[in-house]
Amino acid sequence: MNSSNATIARLAVFTLLPLALAGCRSHDFPQYPPNYREYAYVANGGSNTVSVFDVVNVRLDREIAVGQNPVAVAASPTRNEVYVVNSGAASGQGSVSVINAENNTVAATIAVHRQPVSIEIDAAGELAYVANSGSNTISVLDLKARREIAAIGSGEEPAATRISPDGKTLVVANRGANSVSLVDLAAAPAAPRVRAAFEGCPGASDAVILPDSSKAFVACSSGHQIMAIGLAHAEARPGQTGPVPAGPAQPDRLEALLDVGQAPLQLALKPDGGELFAINSLSDSISEVITNTNDVGGAYMIGDNPVRGLVSADNSLLYVANFHSQYVTVYSIDDGKRLGSVQVGDGPSAMAISSSGLLLFVVDTRSADVAVVRTASRSLFTLLPAGRAPNAIAIKGFKLP
Repeated sequence: MNSSNATIARLAVFTLLPLALAGCRSHDFPQYPPNYREYAYVANGGSNTVSVFDVVNVRLDREIAVGQNPVAVAASPTRNEVYVVNSGAASGQGSVSVINAENNTVAATIAVHRQPVSIEIDAAGELAYVANSGSNTISVLDLKARREIAAIGSGEEPAATRISPDGKTLVVANRGANSVSLVDLAAAPAAPRVRAAFEGCPGASDAVILPDSSKAFVACSSGHQIMAIGLAHAEARPGQTGPVPAGPAQPDRLEALLDVGQAPLQLALKPDGGELFAINSLSDSISEVITNTNDVGGAYMIGDNPVRGLVSADNSLLYVANFHSQYVTVYSIDDGKRLGSVQVGDGPSAMAISSSGLLLFVVDTRSADVAVVRTASRSLFTLLPAGRAPNAIAIKGFKLP
């Protein structure tokens, strides 16, 4: 399809959207209370904006100007706010834009350091940790005060941060240093310190932590391995079922380097923590890892240049975005096989599922749109226009007072 025909086709989809909505079955779009709002926020790196999509009515709501080169977005777990990481110019300072989700306007801008690339928010919604790739630091932000309160020195080019569910550890993947830093949050979350570091993870790019906070896995994207790290914790007595008392601690430790496919860019963890999937971009495959034993269960061909995976809330399905194609592949975890692929826009790169679980939103970087997929039928519902070079997405649902 040439560019002119592709444009006509996309315009036809946008024009027919109201008719498509009218013909949808009720179980595809549940009835929401009048005061319920849900929006999908998409960072557009090429137009310095965020596209806001109304999830309830499945339409583009507005486009918001933010900072230069937005590259990441995250929703607060407790406030009606969304945070956008603006990477800025190559040698300049970055920032975080705070969006008020109730009126979808920028409420504040927080200065950070050079080339921020990711953000992680604590469970209370009070602190955020921003990886500043260009200054080798992690900014600690007080989200209520709208300011940086600390900067943690990390390895070279930190790419991703993850907070353990127990709130005691921040795992930092240092892409340039080929290492992983573990930051102690237990004593003073606002004034943390690095308590351990592990080398030997080429191009460390992503991390996941098990629900019980016992172990972290880090993707080594410049190679073909995943690093498994046991996280420090107090020892439980045999037969003990209650809280673990203070006592001799099991230290942070390297458990294994697990062989997967080439260039595992990202890790997709099941919500129950039992398995994770390495998204192997250069092998066109996924690798399944049994998390409690560190066993690699198998590798499966999945699509052309997979870059992102997302597991459904019921632990049954893995959605994989294949960047060098127009397809998202659906993989059945229990059956260990592909269920098929859904055609979306060009260059799918990021995904998010609506709160109801009925809609999958897929960011298409090359065609500058967002595909909306029905999860029940695994079929494309519509395409919605985004800004230039969209690259990240987060969804926020809430009720107005």
